[in-house]
Amino acid sequence: MSDTFPLPIYDGDDYPPQFDDEAEQEEDALTIAAEGEQFRLSVTIDDFTLEERLETLPKNPGVYQFKNGVGKVIYVGKAKNLKNRVRSYFQNYRRGEGDAKFRALVERISDVELLLTDSDVEALILENTLIKKLKPRYNVMLKDDKTYPWVCVTNEPYPRVFITRRKRHDGSKYYGPYTEALYLRYLMRTLREIFPIRTCDYDIDDDFIARKKIRVCLEYHIKRCEGPCEGFVSQTDYQAMIKKVKQILSGRTKDVEKELLEEMLWFSENMEFEFAAQKRDQLAILAEYVNKQKVVTDELVDRDIFAVASEEDDACGIIFKVRDGKIVGKQQFFFANVEGKEQTEVLEALLERYYSAADYIPEEIFLPFELPDPDTFEAWLSRRTRELSNDETADAMKPPKLTVPKIGEKVKLISMVQSNAKFLLGEIKIQKLKQDDFVPHVLKALQRDLHLKKPPRHIECFDNSHFQGSETVSSMVYFENAKAKKSEYRKYKILTVQGVDDFASMKEVVYRRYAKLIQDNAELPDLIVIDGGKGQLSSAYEVLKELKIDHIPIIGLAKRLEEVFEVGKSDSLLLPKSSSSLRLLQQIRDEAHRFAITFHRSLRDKRTLQTELTQIPGVGKKKAMKLLEECGSVEGVRHTSEPELVRLVGLAAMKKIVEYFKEQEAIGAQENIIAE
Repeated sequence: MSDTFPLPIYDGDDYPPQFDDEAEQEEDALTIAAEGEQFRLSVTIDDFTLEERLETLPKNPGVYQFKNGVGKVIYVGKAKNLKNRVRSYFQNYRRGEGDAKFRALVERISDVELLLTDSDVEALILENTLIKKLKPRYNVMLKDDKTYPWVCVTNEPYPRVFITRRKRHDGSKYYGPYTEALYLRYLMRTLREIFPIRTCDYDIDDDFIARKKIRVCLEYHIKRCEGPCEGFVSQTDYQAMIKKVKQILSGRTKDVEKELLEEMLWFSENMEFEFAAQKRDQLAILAEYVNKQKVVTDELVDRDIFAVASEEDDACGIIFKVRDGKIVGKQQFFFANVEGKEQTEVLEALLERYYSAADYIPEEIFLPFELPDPDTFEAWLSRRTRELSNDETADAMKPPKLTVPKIGEKVKLISMVQSNAKFLLGEIKIQKLKQDDFVPHVLKALQRDLHLKKPPRHIECFDNSHFQGSETVSSMVYFENAKAKKSEYRKYKILTVQGVDDFASMKEVVYRRYAKLIQDNAELPDLIVIDGGKGQLSSAYEVLKELKIDHIPIIGLAKRLEEVFEVGKSDSLLLPKSSSSLRLLQQIRDEAHRFAITFHRSLRDKRTLQTELTQIPGVGKKKAMKLLEECGSVEGVRHTSEPELVRLVGLAAMKKIVEYFKEQEAIGAQENIIAE
């Protein structure tokens, strides 16, 4: 285990679902949302990369908040699919849809903040809470103005269990919230049928009992209360009963069933059949309740499922908590300073961080991969379970087992958690990129490895493509802060080079690119990358000297050995294959190659699909294909009626087609006359 690992830069629980046993802190829904999974995306309606940025949004259910330029929330909404819902605002605006208020809202959006939830019901709960608390300008207040109820277990010597819509920070424990009143009433009825929980409002303690001012009520006589007000039940026995109540509310019904079964058997063996029958009835009621609950796995076990994701200098760890086969909550941590560290080290740090503060350790712990020293961790976790089991408020726990699933549904669970970790990591990196003075770690590494004067925030890369000597084209891709900015991509047809001459083609495209930037007084890149070796690099550098911008750093990246060539140096630079610098350069080079190949392929497709129809002005490839599909052939188009042509390609194209065929007929008739 690592003794000195950086503390997470961020941690927190997501909004607790029903039966979430992690809701230990006395917080209202807004506090939980603020400290949970919050993600921001900086977008405006006039952003050229808007569509690309919106594509990164998740399809999960959750809550979204729109903020204006000063960071004030102006709208809160919920969605089953966050990506589709948020994107629809900007798409509808650009199509000119929506009233003046809608368009004013979209024009004021500067930030989009997302909070993922496990279901759309939880999204509704969060939306309700946030609207009431923040009162956004463009929101319609919900008609249902009530707050959602919780089940409260009070912090008293003889605790009460009741429904409340207000959470007090008095040490009581709250479970929920519950959106279905019918289900909540059924739950409370089930708890009162199983356990004789007191219903009075007295503050009962030893002094209250000693004063003997209260006599037992009807609830005691009908055996629905054990009479704590007169001391007929000890505080120890009553707290043991409340412990079972908490376990049921937390979703851990298996332990309660086991305890009730053991008690029933004990009473039966000791000939106390009345009490045994009472436990039997409690078990039957509890079994009926459990059968109505939704489970996510057939295995009624408690387990924690771990996953980690890392990129450059950041990492995210996430834990899904399964109790009695139901996912009841999740927790995430973010780590810094992980560059160069193995993922096993990140996972070890996550395990240490999480279980050193946990109040419950399940029997099974699923990991995405093996630890270097699993025996040490299992021994440490076994010790932690003993420490927690000695706490009078905790459950007895078994030593946990670390498992790495290999096949079946368990592997799918790991994959699901892994996807969540990757998404959370991506979101936290987007937040960091919003900081003006933030320099991605990979750019610092690239600056160091290439001995640059400043971090290369703006990188441009060139690549050539041709097919058997024809249709030579070039591409230029643009990376800003180590991320592709596709709105700045450029593609070029080679105009001055005959045949295949990669060096001359590179000179032409580099000259066209930077002559245009100089003419427009535009920003020049911090680094230029050429896909190729010394020849291509020398050709590009000659252009930079001609344009008097040879102060811009320029390198070549040869694919065969992934060698980096620098101007004026005979030997190439070989970066470690595991370095983030080389991975970034490879990503940029591969993107330039992909863009060039895509452009070249599109030109070939246009060239190969040439028919007589495409020679008609106003008839392009799509219209020609449609006419051929509908009419069968060019001759079929010739004999198609004008109204039908209007239906197929429109009035203007119809006139061009009719005029073309008339000219062809006239030319044919003239040729026949000459032939005769």
